Amino acid sequence: MIKFDKNAYKTWREHCRLVQEQTTINPHEPEALKLARIERARNDYAYFVDYYFPHFAKVKSGSFHVRTANKIKNTPNLKAVLKWARAHAKSTHIDIIIPLWLKCQKERQINVMVLVGKSQDNANTLLSDIQAELQYNRRYINDFGEQYNAGSWQEGEFITADGCAFFARGRGQSPRGLRYRDKRPDYIAIDDLDDDELVENEARVSRLTDWVKEALFGALDGGRGRFIMVGNLIGKNSVLAKIAATEGVHVSQVNIYDNKGNVTWEEKWTREEVKEMEQFMGYRSFQKEYMNNPITEGAVFKNDWVRWKKLPKLNKYEHLIAYCDPSFKSSSKNDYKAIKVWGKIGNELHHIAAFVRQASTSEMVRWFYDFHERLPEDVLCDYVMEANFLQDIILDEFTVEGDARGYQLPIRGDRRKKPDKFQRIEAISPLWERGFVWYNQDMQTDRDMLTGIEQLLAFEKGSRTHDDAPDADEGAIYLMQKRTRIESFTPSIGKRQTSKNLW
Repeated sequence: MIKFDKNAYKTWREHCRLVQEQTTINPHEPEALKLARIERARNDYAYFVDYYFPHFAKVKSGSFHVRTANKIKNTPNLKAVLKWARAHAKSTHIDIIIPLWLKCQKERQINVMVLVGKSQDNANTLLSDIQAELQYNRRYINDFGEQYNAGSWQEGEFITADGCAFFARGRGQSPRGLRYRDKRPDYIAIDDLDDDELVENEARVSRLTDWVKEALFGALDGGRGRFIMVGNLIGKNSVLAKIAATEGVHVSQVNIYDNKGNVTWEEKWTREEVKEMEQFMGYRSFQKEYMNNPITEGAVFKNDWVRWKKLPKLNKYEHLIAYCDPSFKSSSKNDYKAIKVWGKIGNELHHIAAFVRQASTSEMVRWFYDFHERLPEDVLCDYVMEANFLQDIILDEFTVEGDARGYQLPIRGDRRKKPDKFQRIEAISPLWERGFVWYNQDMQTDRDMLTGIEQLLAFEKGSRTHDDAPDADEGAIYLMQKRTRIESFTPSIGKRQTSKNLW
């Protein structure tokens, strides 16, 4: 016996009321205008969304929404994974609007839809939204006729007046035998199947992946139909990742930033809003939720290797260095620029201050000069930048800032021929492990310092994470260690032995 949730039903009824209120129609509209609108709506997805779903379309659809809708419409037999960042309207479009767009085509393109969620209750809730539209969206009903016939999302299924069936299923539940009359499922939407607990268990992920590929995909008529999985990539060991890696699957990845550093859904967010989110969430969380880049903490560097203590005055250090990795790429706006200030005292390496930001070159240069001006007069610091960056626009920025301040910062280039980046950075990890590295206790809440640590912990071979901060760490430490080797080397001078001395 099905147990109905009174509170869920009450919430759904309120949602239905809002749908009804916001989809007003003109009962005296000329028939010609109505027919023209229907024709346009069947071909123009963005217009379809704006007119029929004003309660969802608070902002304009992104280009990726329109592109995906057209791909689904024009590909009757489609296996797809949509790796879209959080809050990018995955469920709204894939579970509700696109199915209704397929349904209202001159030749209907959907007969039996199956919505799959984490549980039966979750799937039923997803199904409730599409039933609300078919039952109470006055604009859709006015243009395409009465829709709802019988059944309820609370029962996990309902049908429409024209014989279209909608089912809900939870993950792992048997979809075998799903059909309506002589029709088998031809649109299966799998919504956010993964969760944080699941992706920690490789065996569970493997079993669920098999269920998706076997029982669920087998519910289609010999693979005919649209089979779409949506979610953001919260783990490298996830069902979404495994299905996306399957041959023949179309993959759409949408991050909050595109590959040029611009906000992908610019109709919804400004760049400033996204940067504020990133600052609040921290590097790892932001990468996981909004960049489809889950990071396994501690792949090379471990969290418990990060040690804090009160540091001595700067004039006590044997060597101070501020190393800059500007990561300047003219094609990208969201690279991190890193300046790392390190000091050496005895066997210890102290991380004193940091600048790790998605910033302009001029902002980075100003920080460099500001740091220099905060140094006591009796303290000397080496300022170093990778040599191939010390050219063109970056040198110009230093010159302009220097002219404004009345002096030029004595910055020099690191001209060594660097080996593989992963090998270089991995090679310094024992310094952390053995307890030689200490962080400035006064900087425990500093955003730049924390972002640098997050990049360090996220560092691993083949990762797509930013590594500008650990690259700057390696540059500073290499030069400090090299200087120590030179200073500690005592040459041995003596009389050269001749051949007769040897016998």
